[in-house]
Amino acid sequence: QREFEALKARLAAEGLFAAERKRAIPAMPQCVGFITSPTGAAVQDFLRILTRRGWRGRVVVLPAKVQGEGAAAEMVAMLALAQELGIFDLLVIGRGGGSLEDLWAFNEEVLVRAVVASAVPVISAVGHEIDFTLCDFAADARAETPSAAAELISSEFVASAERADRAREEMQSAL
Repeated sequence: QREFEALKARLAAEGLFAAERKRAIPAMPQCVGFITSPTGAAVQDFLRILTRRGWRGRVVVLPAKVQGEGAAAEMVAMLALAQELGIFDLLVIGRGGGSLEDLWAFNEEVLVRAVVASAVPVISAVGHEIDFTLCDFAADARAETPSAAAELISSEFVASAERADRAREEMQSAL
């Protein structure tokens, strides 16, 4: 915890967590990259919510280890690949909950700096509501969980679909 607080203070002093450097999350992203473990429950929950809400975009899972030795380096590599591909409107980086040790890769300085340097807006969706990582502070937005990230991504689509339905009903009524 001391190491976390010391690194947080140092990176904050550099301005990496400053609100004025954060970018807006696209209202209706068409292509989302999700940097996570392809076998974890987080990706299944994320996709299930997008499907349930009728979201019509594309999700590309960028596979990486999300805990343990080498996890931060793999996630940094996937952030770099996402920049290279140039197809994403938005990136999500995350995993389900765990202990401080399980989530530590999301506190590693190399990953925090890569999130800040991303040319594409990033949502950090790590853990549960009570979990905070340095990636959460560095990202353009934080979602409490991967499921909350899916709801955030699809919210404008759902609202637009509801407006379209109301407009259709009003036009039919007017006819």
